[in-house]
Amino acid sequence: MSVLARFLAAIGQAVIAMLSGVGRFTLYAAETVSHLARPPFYAREFLHALMQIGWFSLPVVGLTALFTGGALALQIYAGGARFNAETVVPSIVAIGLTRELGPVLGGLMVAARVASSIAAEIGTMKVTEQIDALTTLSTNPMKYLTLPRVLAATLAVPVLVAVGDAIGIMGGFMVGIGRLDFGAATYLKTTVDFLETWDVVSGLIKGSVFGFIVALMGCYHGMRSSGGAQGVGRATKRAVVASSVLILAANYILTEVFFSA
Repeated sequence: MSVLARFLAAIGQAVIAMLSGVGRFTLYAAETVSHLARPPFYAREFLHALMQIGWFSLPVVGLTALFTGGALALQIYAGGARFNAETVVPSIVAIGLTRELGPVLGGLMVAARVASSIAAEIGTMKVTEQIDALTTLSTNPMKYLTLPRVLAATLAVPVLVAVGDAIGIMGGFMVGIGRLDFGAATYLKTTVDFLETWDVVSGLIKGSVFGFIVALMGCYHGMRSSGGAQGVGRATKRAVVASSVLILAANYILTEVFFSA
């Protein structure tokens, strides 16, 4: 076989493997969603996942939003000063956080914390045959492990995004009145005047989609792990990387849908 033929064969194998992975993930996602309409529903697992994903992710999301809002205010002020447009700082901080930075950074922080945790937990159960034991006990692993986590993340991440938006705007407000000599009343009035309802709602929709992606990728790679501790480590890494990439890709698609001219 010639060098060109081997090169084309390698490309073909990579493409086939990628399409196969996309197909498996799509079927897994469809099966997960289909279980929403079929009993039983494990409320205890759902509440536990809601607490782990939502409440315990709040500190990291809040701190990220706070410092991002402050840094954004400084950068916009420095850039606006070149064109005598320093007054746009409050409006741009609010719009930038609610539309883009709030949901994206919140989703990435949750992906780093939650996708890795879910993949490690389910991957450990897989390699120690605990999932096989659930099946033996007539418990569907998809309904018991995947559905509660995916549903909890889909509902919790938008709330985290909303809280992060508020904290991020507060961070910009603190920097604006403390470092940039804005008046508190003027800063708040400009923020309220320029911020629209759709700016906030679009970010919350993005947060819901990102939460679904994060939990689903964690469960998917955890379920597919094998090979002991090394396999669990690989599943955890793949879950975080795949979640992060899909969040950025989904963010572009949703932004195009929501705000295209």
